[in-house]
Amino acid sequence: MKNIVKIGIFTFILLSNFIVFAQGDDDEGGGLEGNDPAPTPINGKLLYLGIVGIIFAVYSFKKYKIFLKN
Repeated sequence: MKNIVKIGIFTFILLSNFIVFAQGDDDEGGGLEGNDPAPTPINGKLLYLGIVGIIFAVYSFKKYKIFLKN
């Protein structure tokens, strides 16, 4: 019985992508209505992201004693 429920949920999730696409009114050009917003740049805080990543790596290595043995 549990397998039937699992298969049913899996099938629903797999096939639901056909249903959940965005709906909108078509314009004359064939595209959806409205303009897309301008893309957001990601390079503004990339240095901070790298620093946080290095600090997290050192913390993880120390916590699990991978290579930093004091």
